[in-house]
Amino acid sequence: MPQRKKPQRKKLERKNPQRNAPRIPGVFGRAYFQKFYVNPATRVISAGEMRVRARLICAALSHAGIPVHTVLDAGCGIGLLRKPFADLLPHARYTGLDSSAYLCARYGWTLGSVVDHVARNPSDLVVCYDVLQYLDDRDAARAIANLGRLTCGALYVSALTREDWRDNCDRKRTDPDVHLRSGDWYRRRLRRYFRYLGFGVWLRKDRISIIWDMERPRD
Repeated sequence: MPQRKKPQRKKLERKNPQRNAPRIPGVFGRAYFQKFYVNPATRVISAGEMRVRARLICAALSHAGIPVHTVLDAGCGIGLLRKPFADLLPHARYTGLDSSAYLCARYGWTLGSVVDHVARNPSDLVVCYDVLQYLDDRDAARAIANLGRLTCGALYVSALTREDWRDNCDRKRTDPDVHLRSGDWYRRRLRRYFRYLGFGVWLRKDRISIIWDMERPRD
């Protein structure tokens, strides 16, 4: 019998994000943010969804008794969390940090990377949303360690994982040019500095908060 052809193999390899070349400097410009954050036909997240996320974060911290006077949005993008946090935490000071020179020039963010950013003082709340998957293993580990230094209260972190790519995300809208790792890869490193509260919210290990037993996440 003739050998069966495998016409789909090449196509599948092109779609595997881990085979993509690393993102080159300067690519986080206007075109990138228009596609993934502005254009309704292609954006991966909406302002409404980010408002819901902000409410979730603030509700979790309020329930845990963690006051928030300063917010560092590390990898803030176009600032979709800025207004929701201003509404929910009207007395908190918000700082946007981003590695995109384009965004910093347009919105006035602080130019820098979560990998090595040094703050004068740590923040009560640090948000790192959809940033870590753009870093290779070494820099992602460095970023998590730095988040431990940048945070004095709570951290909200979310990153596209291998499991998300397989089961959860809309691949037509999600940027495939990332480093896919397992969720456990992130959790192992985060636990060195934080304890998990739930729904992406982590508390520094040295912060005291009474969480009832049945409300605690279990591994």
